[in-house]
Amino acid sequence: MGFTYFARRVVGTLPPLFGVLLLTFLIVHAVPGDPALLLAGEEASVERVQEVRRDLGLDRPLPQQFVSYVGRVTRGDLGTSFSQSKPVTAVIGERIGPTLLLSGTAMFISTTLGLVLGSAAARRPNGRFDLVVNTASLVGYAIPTFWLAQMAVLLLSVRLGLFPILGYTDARRQLTGIDHAADIAYHLILPATVLAVSEIALLTRVVRTGVLQQSGREYVRTARAKGLTEERVSSHARRNALLPVVTLIGARVGFLVSGAVVLEAVFSWPGLGTVITTAAQQADRNTMIGLVLVIAVSVILANLVTDLLYGWIDPRVRRL
Repeated sequence: MGFTYFARRVVGTLPPLFGVLLLTFLIVHAVPGDPALLLAGEEASVERVQEVRRDLGLDRPLPQQFVSYVGRVTRGDLGTSFSQSKPVTAVIGERIGPTLLLSGTAMFISTTLGLVLGSAAARRPNGRFDLVVNTASLVGYAIPTFWLAQMAVLLLSVRLGLFPILGYTDARRQLTGIDHAADIAYHLILPATVLAVSEIALLTRVVRTGVLQQSGREYVRTARAKGLTEERVSSHARRNALLPVVTLIGARVGFLVSGAVVLEAVFSWPGLGTVITTAAQQADRNTMIGLVLVIAVSVILANLVTDLLYGWIDPRVRRL
């Protein structure tokens, strides 16, 4: 992959990053309430509130505040959490691990099964297996994830006892090492699978459609005419069908992270979902804005990785 292509794609992430910073800055100042009063406390004197306002730089003009805000964010300073009285980065850092584990596992499951099922269904279009996969993918994509999570807990956890009902680990047991990792994996199976269902359905349909479209192209007919095995021909078709799949995966990263945050409420998963709930209940604007920044930056970085993968899969893209 050429350095010029890489540099262009990295530079292309700067405008959306700037837009996210500007948007979050405007949101902070548009939300009712005085951050200085929230931080100083309702019983604080007027002099104390003014002192806090000066410390926060809120007495300066908005352009200066924005420059200061960008400088703090680029240094990793997202301000102080009003609800927990500690840096927002520390609050997010304590809980982002379980959320990334949940969303990352769901992405791995959905990508693997979507590629396998979509490719298998495309081998014999309109066959029995293809019909089953198409029907299942339509149903899976139509079912709301939040409702599916509750049904999964009631049926598989409460009634059948196959999976833990709630939590990240078994609080009744003090496990370490491999046993602790196995316990986390056991608690992870059900929420990760539920989160992945709609993504599996969508990816399966995109992969199936892409492979079928590529199978009708002239280069595929030429490859068959030259005597290449069906597996070699299919591998060429799958590679060219990967471009829309990579686009979809990159675009869905933000949905998976936000979906994981919502799903954590059902499974009592100790991730960012709890942080968001607490921040919303206590009007903790710094924490809310910090979470928005983290999710937005993750989406932008996912799109950057998608663009770089484009250049690796199809060298023609590098010349655009």
